[in-house]
Amino acid sequence: MSVDLLSSSLYQSYMGSLITIFSKNLRCIRLERGLSQEELAHRAGLHRTYVGAVERGERNISIGNIEKLALALGVDPATLLQANDSNE
Repeated sequence: MSVDLLSSSLYQSYMGSLITIFSKNLRCIRLERGLSQEELAHRAGLHRTYVGAVERGERNISIGNIEKLALALGVDPATLLQANDSNE
């Protein structure tokens, strides 16, 4: 019996939680740095509305854009994907 991982509810739930973790971490770190969404977007070379949509979990972000945002915030990209107490 073959399982299509990409369409499984477990995978969808896992990806949803990663997006939530990422978006919460992004917003928290941005606020800690005292940056507006517009300033973060400018530093990362992205559009301000895109950054807002990512923070709300409305966009499925690419690895390249994760790296751009991490560099703009001065953190390792993995930091943005790590679950912590503030994510729950």
